[in-house]
Amino acid sequence: MKTESNQAVWTARMLSVLRIVLGLLYFEHGTNKVFGWPSSGRPPVPYELMSLNGVAGVLETVGGVLILIGLFTRPAAFLLAGEMAVAYFKVHIVRSIFPIGNGGDNVVMFCFTFLYLVFAGAGPWSLDAILTRRNAPPTHLEGHERSPVYPRRVDLEDRRRDAV
Repeated sequence: MKTESNQAVWTARMLSVLRIVLGLLYFEHGTNKVFGWPSSGRPPVPYELMSLNGVAGVLETVGGVLILIGLFTRPAAFLLAGEMAVAYFKVHIVRSIFPIGNGGDNVVMFCFTFLYLVFAGAGPWSLDAILTRRNAPPTHLEGHERSPVYPRRVDLEDRRRDAV
């Protein structure tokens, strides 16, 4: 019992770590498009807001921050997964059908990781989790409302008591 609850807690925490790293990397892609920083080692592309690259830069910068802090994670991840799908089919697949040959391997990974966050949520170390806990009515019911991804403090105290 103790191992299972420990595993559930660490699985949820690692979901948060995955989300934070993903948000940082995506934010970096956005700031590179919008501000040219950090340098990608390629010649900078002139930034125009009303272009595909301009919209992508805004989505990646703002979306990266939302994913990083875990705010509106599910809708932001849904939007960003769609952006990556469009990027792959609009830019990368015309070069080659294989992601390694068309430079789209990171685009595919971003797309499916965002899609995972749509279903998994932000994890316990997020503003979404804090807002959910703050706005949830107190309940002591047994059953379906308990979640290993968002354990309430009462659940954690029960687990500690059961482990002893």
